[in-house]
Amino acid sequence: MEVIAAATLPQVRGKLTADAPLAPLVWFKSGGTAEWLFEPADAEDLVAFLRDLDPAVPVMGLGLGSNMIVRDGGVAGVVVRLGKAFAAVEVLDAVTLRCGGGASGILVSSKARDAGIGGVEFLRSIPGTVGGFVRMNGGAYGRETCDILVECEVVLRSGERRVLANADLGYSYRHSSLPEGAIVVSATFRGFPKPSDEIQAEMDRIAAAREESQPLRSKTGGSTFKNPEGHKAWALVDAAGCRGLRRGDAQVSEKHCNFLLNLGNATSADIEALGEDVRARVQAQSGVTLEWEIQRVGVSK
Repeated sequence: MEVIAAATLPQVRGKLTADAPLAPLVWFKSGGTAEWLFEPADAEDLVAFLRDLDPAVPVMGLGLGSNMIVRDGGVAGVVVRLGKAFAAVEVLDAVTLRCGGGASGILVSSKARDAGIGGVEFLRSIPGTVGGFVRMNGGAYGRETCDILVECEVVLRSGERRVLANADLGYSYRHSSLPEGAIVVSATFRGFPKPSDEIQAEMDRIAAAREESQPLRSKTGGSTFKNPEGHKAWALVDAAGCRGLRRGDAQVSEKHCNFLLNLGNATSADIEALGEDVRARVQAQSGVTLEWEIQRVGVSK
């Protein structure tokens, strides 16, 4: 797939890998390669790379790959993955945390618990990183990222480093207006004082509810479709007779019908086509058009 010559890429202190397999990095364990995968050493490394990179080269951020279908033809340009250098979580005061863009929801919620900061428990249930939460307004159990975000620091595609306030992000349900190619390197979250044992109890409740209702030990992508106004996506999928529906090794989960599964050797094309089958059946049965919540990136084979 490599068409961008290594000699044309800026020098980095981090790691640049050509034709890097993305399937191991995403939850579905399917899909093609990244033309280039960049794992920056730190924010300055990312800034310099994007500043000096040909502006025509597309750039995409990748977190834990939990809410994403990487198509089988792979992703052109550069995929940026933030590693341990971006995973720190710092307690700023009694109610505020500064979190690296690569920090997981489990780490953020655990640090908040230890500091007695409530309101962040819901991040325990979202299998992603801070960068993804900020971009997609990640949410669960009645709360969303926009409820706790004060500001975030991003590196724009141009290499410019900028701090954006909550109000700058145009938040709506599972959406932000974060510019294309921008990478979230940190975010500041604000909660409220709450005893640590109460926070732990809430996190335990959330974890138990997820374990009971979601296929967490499967190759999946999380919630497939957004909840339409006035509806639950899973209920519409179930009513349309799609529970357990298959296409090759791709299946609609029988445990939670808003989850798609890779039973073994499903291609990304199988998974995406199954999602489209579900959308068509729901449209025919209820007249509701389901919108994808899972990001679908790259090109088909």
